[in-house]
Amino acid sequence: MPELGLADTMGILLRPEVRPRSSSAGLGWPDLYVSAQREQPFQADFAPAPTHLMVLHLDGPVTVQRGRGGDTRSRAVPPGGLFLQPAGRELSVRLTGGLDTVHAYLTDRALREANGGRPVELTEELGATDPLTEQLIRAMNSTVRHWEPSARTYMDQLTDMFAAQLVRRHASHAETPAPSPSGLSERRLAAVRDLMRERLAEPLPIAELAAAASLSTSQFTRRFRASTGHSPHQYLLALRLERAARLLRTGSAPVAQIAVECGFSHQEHLTRVMRSRLGTTPAAMRREGRRQTPADGTGV
Repeated sequence: MPELGLADTMGILLRPEVRPRSSSAGLGWPDLYVSAQREQPFQADFAPAPTHLMVLHLDGPVTVQRGRGGDTRSRAVPPGGLFLQPAGRELSVRLTGGLDTVHAYLTDRALREANGGRPVELTEELGATDPLTEQLIRAMNSTVRHWEPSARTYMDQLTDMFAAQLVRRHASHAETPAPSPSGLSERRLAAVRDLMRERLAEPLPIAELAAAASLSTSQFTRRFRASTGHSPHQYLLALRLERAARLLRTGSAPVAQIAVECGFSHQEHLTRVMRSRLGTTPAAMRREGRRQTPADGTGV
């Protein structure tokens, strides 16, 4: 699928008063576009866009006005406040002060998939608060600013969670709670594990893992967690660490080479993850392996 880009947004990011600082352009994400910027005061009308827009205010409060004529609403939006503009609707907006924001644009395809393939009508919101949505957008922004190819699976997971939260908290009508998901069958779980192991060194999108299980991405994520107790990203990371640890203990290849072969961006990335997850470092693990191997190399 083609990358979601600036042309799929409603045009706010193209205004001269908006100065982008980072974005997901060029990262190949098909259902999400994320941009962080400094916005100066402006007033403008925008044509309908094919994507749903959620704006997170990082500072403030700043007064924002949306609508025109007798259908005008105005609110001083504090830090952490959210502005939601559903796809397919015109927007008239006035920003009265400068502020830092993060924009997250989501395709309607991703939103429908999070709702089991059914259409979703989102509400227009001004200054709403939703701690989970705020946390997800902040995590997306951080991932963009510190991008590593191995984070692709994690980003797909964030996209699915973001879409699910929009359905759950920001739809026009409350949805009937979904039943607790069942896990994957042994056959499907084995197919996913095999794919993870075969392509451990590559960025592995959620969509490809879901295809291996013959499920949509949202169904796959829920069922995978029900089967394993972990998200696909967490599980894949554990497999990468497991292989890296085995190679460090038993082989002599440079740490940087092992890191890349196991799907980490570079040696520092492997070191950081290993320290946080296992409480050790590649160098310490290699020394441990050498101590456990007899001098004649025959093993224990």
